Amino acid sequence: MKSYETLSEAVNDLIKRGYIHNFNVKSDCLECIENGLRLRPNDFEIDEIHRFEGPTDPGDENILFALSSSKQNLKGILVSAFGAYSDTASEELIAKLGRH
Repeated sequence: MKSYETLSEAVNDLIKRGYIHNFNVKSDCLECIENGLRLRPNDFEIDEIHRFEGPTDPGDENILFALSSSKQNLKGILVSAFGAYSDTASEELIAKLGRH
């Protein structure tokens, strides 16, 4: 797996590799921002994970998931602060994202 210095470098490279959709965490699924498509935990795979820490502020930490769904024939990304999804997501979704 490739290593990146910055979040923006990773996002740009993943877009070049076909991860063109953006996802947000909802209570029991991931929602595609562009088309409103919802993926339940069994509907997607986590292909890559990249973690980034802020250079000056430890609170400025992000995690980038490269996701794919063969069922929906799409690839996309989810960017989240470390653990931020845990307040709103279902246990099943937290387990899937946290497993990696």
